[in-house]
Amino acid sequence: MDLSTAMWTAAVLGAAAVYWFMWVMGSAEVKGKRAMDLTTGFIGRDQVQEKHRQVWSFFVRSKEDIAAASDEDKMPSIIETYYNLSFHFSPSLPGRSHREATRIHEERAADLITARPGQWIVDVGCGVGGPMRTIAARSGADIVSITISEYQVARAREYNCKVGLDGRCEVVCGNFLEMPFLKASFDGAYSIEATCCAPRLEDVYREVFRVLKPGALYVSYEWVTTALYRPDDPRHVETIRGAETGGALATLRAQHELAAIAHQVGFEVVEERDLALPPAEPWWTRLKISRFAYWRNHLLVTILAALRIAPKGIVDVHEMLCQTAAHMRYGGEIGIFTPCT
Repeated sequence: MDLSTAMWTAAVLGAAAVYWFMWVMGSAEVKGKRAMDLTTGFIGRDQVQEKHRQVWSFFVRSKEDIAAASDEDKMPSIIETYYNLSFHFSPSLPGRSHREATRIHEERAADLITARPGQWIVDVGCGVGGPMRTIAARSGADIVSITISEYQVARAREYNCKVGLDGRCEVVCGNFLEMPFLKASFDGAYSIEATCCAPRLEDVYREVFRVLKPGALYVSYEWVTTALYRPDDPRHVETIRGAETGGALATLRAQHELAAIAHQVGFEVVEERDLALPPAEPWWTRLKISRFAYWRNHLLVTILAALRIAPKGIVDVHEMLCQTAAHMRYGGEIGIFTPCT
């Protein structure tokens, strides 16, 4: 066998090995369990490591220092980065795939605000617009969405065009603490795991209240600590702090605080419940990953980074996300954290 043939053979075998290692073995490991998606294409290759450093240095500080920094407008830039590392959860439903459960979870928001054709609905913190498209299709309403990330605006508009909803779904770039909409502009509003990123929840709730017509309904899915959380338990504190860091949250609110904050800005609370409780199956089981899968992925991203196929810093990002998943999973197992209130 000549050198050229040997090189091509090695390349083909190598590609086949990577395919088997990542997709055949990987799909068997995570089938039905995947609950987090990571996108790094929006960050320049030379920026991944620096973005990770900025985020990590921000969240290793005390909560008092983080709160002070938020007032100086440092928090939105951190959140913009993390909005593109998109975390999204939904309750697990018996006999339903994760995709189906997610669709039902999003459609529930449309039903709760009684969205219907002819109405204008605002999506507060839309990401790349998955819920927006689901709710538009479900309700027939027109959706105006806002996100702080220019990358997500572009992606959401692209996806809207692909599914033929660009005529009923618009996306604008802006801060949901200062939305560029007139008072009493919308017939309904929703936010799905977005307002938990606000430094002060009352600020975003007050802004949503401003843009809603009198009597309009608003539903929000929030990340919160439950009544089982004990701030005097070091393991509880470590777990919640890990979830906060991975989610770019200055602090997780307690479940019992939400209604009081909503009342404070003028809302009447119609219903409040944790959608992750039975009959929903444990949402956190999707975050389980074996040690084999962890080291397989760690080895792959390390090799890709060394070969400069993946950007510098990607190994740190992978490690951070694995730690975050572990904290969230444990928080779900012992019942001190829920992303579905």
